[in-house]
Amino acid sequence: MAGWGGFFFSLLNYKTEKYVIAENRRIGILFRLYQLAVLGYIIGWVFIVKKGYQEKEEAIQTSVITKLKGVTLTNTSETGPYLWGAEDYVIPPNGEQVFFIVTNYIETPNQRLGFCAESFKIPDGRCQSDGDCLEGESVTAGNGIKTGMCLNSTGTCEIHAWCPVEHSKKPAEPLLSESENFTIYIKNFIRFPKFEFSKSNVLETSDESYLKTCSYDKENHPYCPIFRLGDLVSSTGHAYQDMAAKGGTIGVLIQWICDLDKDSSKCNPQYSFTRLDMNLNNTVTSGYNFRYARYHKDEKGETYRTLYKVYGIRFDIMVNGQAGKFNIIPTIIAIGSGVALIGVGAFACDMILLYMMNTSSYYRERKFEIINFKSAGDASLSHTDIMVTITCED
Repeated sequence: MAGWGGFFFSLLNYKTEKYVIAENRRIGILFRLYQLAVLGYIIGWVFIVKKGYQEKEEAIQTSVITKLKGVTLTNTSETGPYLWGAEDYVIPPNGEQVFFIVTNYIETPNQRLGFCAESFKIPDGRCQSDGDCLEGESVTAGNGIKTGMCLNSTGTCEIHAWCPVEHSKKPAEPLLSESENFTIYIKNFIRFPKFEFSKSNVLETSDESYLKTCSYDKENHPYCPIFRLGDLVSSTGHAYQDMAAKGGTIGVLIQWICDLDKDSSKCNPQYSFTRLDMNLNNTVTSGYNFRYARYHKDEKGETYRTLYKVYGIRFDIMVNGQAGKFNIIPTIIAIGSGVALIGVGAFACDMILLYMMNTSSYYRERKFEIINFKSAGDASLSHTDIMVTITCED
């Protein structure tokens, strides 16, 4: 029982470390430089640059609403003059995060269901005899179903389709060339739920005329979310008219980096614009187009349609962000990691002194104290703190 009693009483004692001071300037300078490097890393990189004292959140909740304005007039030999408004050239027209603006098109009017020749541009539609036009077989990448007849006048199969098939060439110049003066209104709401922080990219003002007259400017009007299309495309490094003729895709990135330890006015949206469809090694892959039709009925109730192959600019609006706010837990973790790194330096210096120097054996004798429990006389060791100074000669 005496042994157990001594053990429990020993728990009440305070134990401290025994230090050995090695008077070696090289090791001392190396250790101090390492400490300064760790201190600079913790203060400079972890706390100042990365704000390691903050709790972070990247799960941003966001909503985007878009609206386009602008009117232009086209006049083609096939259909004559046509006035294009936002309800005509924006697809879809209901203000989504991804949308398409028509800037050029091929129009095939008055198509009706019937029988006609396939386009010679379609390889699977070409023929030399009726045997090349298997009845009931669809034309691969074509416009209809083969009837079994080869039309010698065109060198293509007869098909059952919406006739006449598309045959016009893409205009070299965009028909909606004035679209570069259209404006796009991008309203973005964001929320960081962990911090209960919400904000919008629209200026909070009671002036109803502000949004009708302003235009986005990074310095003067950062909270005016109205962009001129020509300026937006030129921000990607490309010419608007060249892009409008063939089409393309633009990514609009809205980034919110918010330090919530500062005033909310410091949390501002940052815009960047990139062309996404450009491939410098293969120009065939660049551009953007698709087809759609408008259906009508004549006086007899028969259905006919106008086919449009439209070229234009697709916009993909992407939003991301990160918010940070002071929290004691990441602060303690950052400081603890610094202390651990300093301990690594002490361990490395010990290894050098113990194994890599001429006086290694001498250092080991002073650093490690061997206690022989077989000698009863040596059992009663003093608990007084001891400091040993070692002078190491290289």
